[in-house]
Amino acid sequence: MAAAGVCLLAASMGASKADREHLLRTTTKLRWVLISIPLCIGVQLIPIGLPLAHPIWTTTYDALQGTPFGYVTADVSRTLGAFFLALASVALLGVTIVLGRDRRRAELVLFVLSGLTALVAALKIIDHRLHGASIARDSWDFATSLSGLGVALNLAVIQLAAERAETRHAIIRSVALGLLGLAGLLINGAVIVGYSDTNSAVACALGIALFLLILAIRRLDLSVLAATAICAVAAVGAGLVLTWIFEKGSGSPLLRLLPIQPDETRAVLDRLFADTRWFGAGAGAFQSIGRIYQSGDATGPLAAPSVAIALFVETGWIGLALAIAVALCLLMRLVSGALRRGRDSFFPAAAAACLCFGVVQGFAGPGLLRAGGIICLAAIVGLGLSQSVSQAAR
Repeated sequence: MAAAGVCLLAASMGASKADREHLLRTTTKLRWVLISIPLCIGVQLIPIGLPLAHPIWTTTYDALQGTPFGYVTADVSRTLGAFFLALASVALLGVTIVLGRDRRRAELVLFVLSGLTALVAALKIIDHRLHGASIARDSWDFATSLSGLGVALNLAVIQLAAERAETRHAIIRSVALGLLGLAGLLINGAVIVGYSDTNSAVACALGIALFLLILAIRRLDLSVLAATAICAVAAVGAGLVLTWIFEKGSGSPLLRLLPIQPDETRAVLDRLFADTRWFGAGAGAFQSIGRIYQSGDATGPLAAPSVAIALFVETGWIGLALAIAVALCLLMRLVSGALRRGRDSFFPAAAAACLCFGVVQGFAGPGLLRAGGIICLAAIVGLGLSQSVSQAAR
């Protein structure tokens, strides 16, 4: 969050009129979408009457004879932290939009992000070789989430190298760049294939398929009608795959993409789901609420098994539906921007593939709940949005 604040301050001090115009043009019809999540979390911090507040405040009022109001959230401090994290993510997304206006800076951001994901994956593989099964499961969830993003980013690096080689621009440098992208792709792919569950691998495959689909449409130079038809068929195919995966599970839809959970954990989650209100228990308050539902002999705090479950418990059906709607709006903007762009279409295509992976993987694991995953995904989406708008008219 501090890094996002420093970047925002530096970008705002050095931003030119052209940068501001580019930011406004890129976020046309998206500004309310981008700030809807921070607004939703901010509402949870507003004092309201006890009938609408979380039941914990009614109990507190009865015990301490306090003032007759409470909050939607049951843990104000954790929700305040989630609120600042959401603001930092939106700010970093805006900073990346401004930085990505110039193609050289956009390439630099792409190289940094792809190299970062490959480095994390390589260190995790080495750590596994040295320590074996002693590595925590949540650490693997984060590594596999970053690797899923890294696969799409390194595909974009390979496409960038291919574009440079086609124009006969610095052939040796292009070949070296392509080999680095291939190495990053193999490292991230090894983590996905070797250490992730099946559903995360399917999510990664859907992201790759979306990237290759956009690349094929651009290469074949299809008409708008043909491209729309192919995208519709691909969407139906992806829906059938996801439906098949969901039907393999049992119980609540939010639990069907998860690995097999212990009976005690499923019982606690079922009670949490049954008591969750429309507005949830407060962003970031999953562990605080989970302690109430755990038995006395629990070995540790209950961690959210997936991003979707955390969103549902913390922000209710309204917050979960809003997050899905925001992701789909951004995905449609990135795909349409990639299809409109020329040789730079791999920037929004990679961002769309990463977002597609993030949406599906959000139902299968908690990796993207960590601040590093959120910040990385925000930077990727900002880069894609920035390069989805052509600079030719200027």
